[in-house]
Amino acid sequence: MSDTTTQRDTTSIERVGVVGCGQMGAGIAEVCARAGMDVVVREVDAESAERGRDRLLASFDKAVARDRMTAEERDATVARLDFTTDLGDLADRELVIEAVIEREALKIDVFRTLDEVVESQDAILASNTSSIPIMKLGIATQRPDRVVGIHFFNPVPVLRLVELVTSLMTSRETVATAERFAQDVLSKIVIRSQDRAGFVVNALLIPYILSAIRMMESGFATAEDIDAGMVEGCNHPMGPLALADLIGLDTTQAVAESMYSEFKEPLYASPAMLSRMVEAGLLGRKAGRGFYDYSDR
Repeated sequence: MSDTTTQRDTTSIERVGVVGCGQMGAGIAEVCARAGMDVVVREVDAESAERGRDRLLASFDKAVARDRMTAEERDATVARLDFTTDLGDLADRELVIEAVIEREALKIDVFRTLDEVVESQDAILASNTSSIPIMKLGIATQRPDRVVGIHFFNPVPVLRLVELVTSLMTSRETVATAERFAQDVLSKIVIRSQDRAGFVVNALLIPYILSAIRMMESGFATAEDIDAGMVEGCNHPMGPLALADLIGLDTTQAVAESMYSEFKEPLYASPAMLSRMVEAGLLGRKAGRGFYDYSDR
């Protein structure tokens, strides 16, 4: 494909859909709207959509307060956002990014439905999955060549990295268009990964976090000492347990389980402590408590 054709494909993406408006979905919707895209966000019900809208408005207000956005820019960005509970309202989208919770069956169902409702066969269907193989999502559709992984990192408006993940069926045109969109429109740094569970970052990160959990679980060291050791001893910006709280312990567990399912290696097995914390709803920052207490922060 010529550079001219690829650039034309990139600039033609003006209508973006985002499925899910939790922590990640809201961040994706924000960067797309701030980049000038017309964005429709779909949530499962009106209450969830309202929470997602409030999350975005709070982020915009914070940006205005910190002089990172003018009030006029905020208003213009908000005007480019619309919310719905109906996947059918994404019919005219040129790019749809799925950002629902990390459950394989749920994501497959979303892609199957998107394939039915998104009208243009040239539209790209992308997933923000942290670990689920893109091939599994692609073959749920009749257009696996237009399915790709575009994995953002939290917080999306701050962290510049995007993992671009291609299955054996993803076309070169789709890859080129998605990469140029992330780089040129959203100003992200793109790295490419083969379609293996965990991709690049989580394949390295998750075993590290699980090792820290096992260390704490065994009584070897406290959460505070483990995190201080990595921050002060290895110059990491955040310790592994605080990072797990930021990611969400349910997401951490889901990624670990996906990787263990594919590779069957013990280092990917979810520790009992992690499983119990998820069962108890101690999911980290978003729940107010994980390895640390955030109730008064």
